[in-house]
Amino acid sequence: MAANPSKAEAQAQVIAYADGGCRGNPGPGGWGFVVINTATGDALERAGGERETTNNRMELTAAIRALQALRKPGTNIRLHSDSEYVIKGMSEWLAGWKRRGWKRADKGPLKNADLWQELDRIASTHQVEWRWVKGHAGDPGNECADGLTNLAMDRVQSGADPSYERRRKWP
Repeated sequence: MAANPSKAEAQAQVIAYADGGCRGNPGPGGWGFVVINTATGDALERAGGERETTNNRMELTAAIRALQALRKPGTNIRLHSDSEYVIKGMSEWLAGWKRRGWKRADKGPLKNADLWQELDRIASTHQVEWRWVKGHAGDPGNECADGLTNLAMDRVQSGADPSYERRRKWP
Protein backbone atom coordinates (compact mmCIF):
# COMPACT_ATOMS: atom_id res chain seq x y z
CA MET A 1 0.00 0.00 0.00
CA ALA A 2 1.32 3.41 -0.88
CA ALA A 3 1.25 6.42 1.43
CA ASN A 4 -1.65 7.67 -0.72
CA PRO A 5 -4.17 4.86 -0.26
CA SER A 6 -6.78 3.91 -2.83
CA LYS A 7 -10.38 4.98 -2.25
CA ALA A 8 -11.28 1.55 -0.79
CA GLU A 9 -8.28 1.59 1.55
CA ALA A 10 -9.01 5.16 2.65
CA GLN A 11 -12.15 3.98 4.47
CA ALA A 12 -9.96 2.43 7.14
CA GLN A 13 -7.89 4.71 9.36
CA VAL A 14 -5.38 1.92 9.79
CA ILE A 15 -4.31 -1.03 7.68
CA ALA A 16 -2.56 -3.91 9.45
CA TYR A 17 -0.91 -7.14 8.39
CA ALA A 18 -0.32 -9.80 11.03
CA ASP A 19 1.44 -13.14 10.72
CA GLY A 20 2.65 -15.92 12.96
CA GLY A 21 4.66 -19.05 12.46
CA CYS A 22 6.30 -21.97 14.14
CA ARG A 23 9.23 -24.21 13.29
CA GLY A 24 7.84 -27.54 14.33
CA ASN A 25 4.35 -27.59 15.76
CA PRO A 26 4.91 -27.22 18.64
CA GLY A 27 8.31 -25.61 18.49
CA PRO A 28 10.01 -22.21 18.45
CA GLY A 29 7.58 -19.64 17.13
CA GLY A 30 7.36 -16.01 16.13
CA TRP A 31 4.83 -13.35 15.33
CA GLY A 32 5.06 -10.09 13.45
CA PHE A 33 2.88 -7.24 12.31
CA VAL A 34 2.94 -3.97 10.46
CA VAL A 35 0.35 -1.29 11.26
CA ILE A 36 0.01 1.55 8.75
CA ASN A 37 -1.70 4.91 9.30
CA THR A 38 -3.49 5.51 5.99
CA ALA A 39 -3.48 9.29 6.38
CA THR A 40 0.26 9.71 6.97
CA GLY A 41 1.86 6.53 5.66
CA ASP A 42 3.57 6.08 9.04
CA ALA A 43 4.15 2.41 9.81
CA LEU A 44 4.96 0.50 12.97
CA GLU A 45 6.58 -2.92 12.72
CA ARG A 46 6.89 -5.27 15.70
CA ALA A 47 7.88 -8.87 16.26
CA GLY A 48 8.30 -11.30 19.11
CA GLY A 49 8.31 -14.99 19.82
CA GLU A 50 8.25 -17.92 22.19
CA ARG A 51 10.50 -20.94 22.67
CA GLU A 52 7.74 -23.57 22.69
CA THR A 53 4.43 -22.74 21.03
CA THR A 54 2.19 -23.58 18.08
CA ASN A 55 1.54 -21.94 14.75
CA ASN A 56 -2.05 -21.08 15.65
CA ARG A 57 -1.02 -19.45 18.92
CA MET A 58 1.47 -17.26 17.06
CA GLU A 59 -1.12 -16.30 14.40
CA LEU A 60 -3.52 -15.23 17.14
CA THR A 61 -0.79 -13.43 19.08
CA ALA A 62 0.15 -11.42 15.97
CA ALA A 63 -3.43 -10.19 15.57
CA ILE A 64 -3.71 -9.39 19.28
CA ARG A 65 -0.44 -7.44 19.30
CA ALA A 66 -1.41 -5.50 16.17
CA LEU A 67 -4.67 -4.38 17.79
CA GLN A 68 -2.90 -3.60 21.07
CA ALA A 69 -0.62 -1.22 19.16
CA LEU A 70 -3.57 1.07 18.36
CA ARG A 71 -3.60 4.15 20.56
CA LYS A 72 -7.22 5.26 20.21
CA PRO A 73 -10.30 3.18 21.06
CA GLY A 74 -12.76 2.96 18.19
CA THR A 75 -10.09 2.91 15.48
CA ASN A 76 -11.38 1.74 12.11
CA ILE A 77 -8.86 -0.94 11.10
CA ARG A 78 -8.61 -3.44 8.28
CA LEU A 79 -6.56 -6.35 9.60
CA HIS A 80 -5.10 -8.75 7.03
CA SER A 81 -3.91 -12.24 7.89
CA ASP A 82 -2.98 -15.26 5.81
CA SER A 83 -4.44 -17.42 8.59
CA GLU A 84 -7.92 -18.69 7.77
CA TYR A 85 -8.00 -19.85 11.40
CA VAL A 86 -7.83 -16.22 12.60
CA ILE A 87 -10.07 -14.71 9.91
CA LYS A 88 -12.81 -17.36 10.06
CA GLY A 89 -12.54 -17.53 13.83
CA MET A 90 -13.28 -13.84 14.20
CA SER A 91 -15.78 -13.46 11.36
CA GLU A 92 -17.64 -16.81 11.41
CA TRP A 93 -17.01 -18.96 14.49
CA LEU A 94 -16.69 -16.48 17.37
CA ALA A 95 -20.41 -15.95 18.04
CA GLY A 96 -21.00 -19.69 18.38
CA TRP A 97 -18.04 -20.19 20.71
CA LYS A 98 -19.28 -17.40 22.94
CA ARG A 99 -22.85 -18.79 22.96
CA ARG A 100 -21.50 -22.19 23.99
CA GLY A 101 -19.27 -20.79 26.75
CA TRP A 102 -16.08 -20.92 24.66
CA LYS A 103 -16.61 -24.53 23.59
CA ARG A 104 -16.58 -26.10 20.14
CA ALA A 105 -19.80 -27.24 18.45
CA ASP A 106 -19.12 -30.80 19.65
CA LYS A 107 -18.96 -29.42 23.23
CA GLY A 108 -15.23 -30.14 23.40
CA PRO A 109 -12.76 -27.62 24.76
CA LEU A 110 -11.81 -24.77 22.45
CA LYS A 111 -8.09 -24.76 21.73
CA ASN A 112 -6.41 -21.44 22.45
CA ALA A 113 -9.50 -20.14 24.25
CA ASP A 114 -7.32 -17.75 26.27
CA LEU A 115 -6.08 -16.06 23.10
CA TRP A 116 -9.49 -16.08 21.39
CA GLN A 117 -10.98 -14.37 24.45
CA GLU A 118 -8.23 -11.74 24.48
CA LEU A 119 -8.57 -11.14 20.73
CA ASP A 120 -12.34 -10.79 21.12
CA ARG A 121 -11.90 -8.38 24.03
CA ILE A 122 -9.45 -6.09 22.28
CA ALA A 123 -11.21 -6.28 18.90
CA SER A 124 -14.44 -5.14 20.58
CA THR A 125 -12.77 -1.80 21.41
CA HIS A 126 -12.21 -1.05 17.71
CA GLN A 127 -14.01 -1.35 14.39
CA VAL A 128 -12.18 -4.26 12.80
CA GLU A 129 -12.63 -5.54 9.28
CA TRP A 130 -11.05 -9.01 9.07
CA ARG A 131 -9.54 -9.75 5.68
CA TRP A 132 -7.80 -12.89 4.48
CA VAL A 133 -4.75 -12.47 2.23
CA LYS A 134 -2.99 -15.27 0.41
CA GLY A 135 0.40 -15.92 2.00
CA HIS A 136 3.64 -15.88 0.03
CA ALA A 137 1.90 -14.31 -2.96
CA GLY A 138 3.79 -11.01 -3.15
CA ASP A 139 1.48 -8.78 -1.06
CA PRO A 140 3.95 -6.24 0.43
CA GLY A 141 2.20 -6.03 3.81
CA ASN A 142 1.94 -9.78 4.19
CA GLU A 143 5.53 -10.26 3.07
CA CYS A 144 6.64 -7.69 5.66
CA ALA A 145 4.72 -9.44 8.46
CA ASP A 146 6.10 -12.81 7.32
CA GLY A 147 9.65 -11.44 7.34
CA LEU A 148 9.19 -10.11 10.86
CA THR A 149 7.83 -13.49 11.96
CA ASN A 150 10.86 -15.28 10.52
CA LEU A 151 13.21 -12.76 12.15
CA ALA A 152 11.61 -13.50 15.51
CA MET A 153 11.83 -17.28 14.97
CA ASP A 154 15.50 -16.95 14.00
CA ARG A 155 16.17 -15.01 17.19
CA VAL A 156 14.27 -17.50 19.35
CA GLN A 157 16.25 -20.38 17.85
CA SER A 158 19.56 -18.60 18.43
CA GLY A 159 18.68 -17.80 22.04
CA ALA A 160 18.48 -14.05 21.39
CA ASP A 161 15.66 -11.73 22.44
CA PRO A 162 13.02 -12.05 19.69
CA SER A 163 11.60 -8.57 20.32
CA TYR A 164 11.86 -6.13 17.44
CA GLU A 165 10.34 -2.72 16.71
CA ARG A 166 10.81 -0.18 13.94
CA ARG A 167 8.91 2.90 12.79
CA ARG A 168 9.14 3.98 9.17
CA LYS A 169 7.26 5.40 6.22
CA TRP A 170 5.31 2.85 4.19
CA PRO A 171 6.35 1.38 1.84
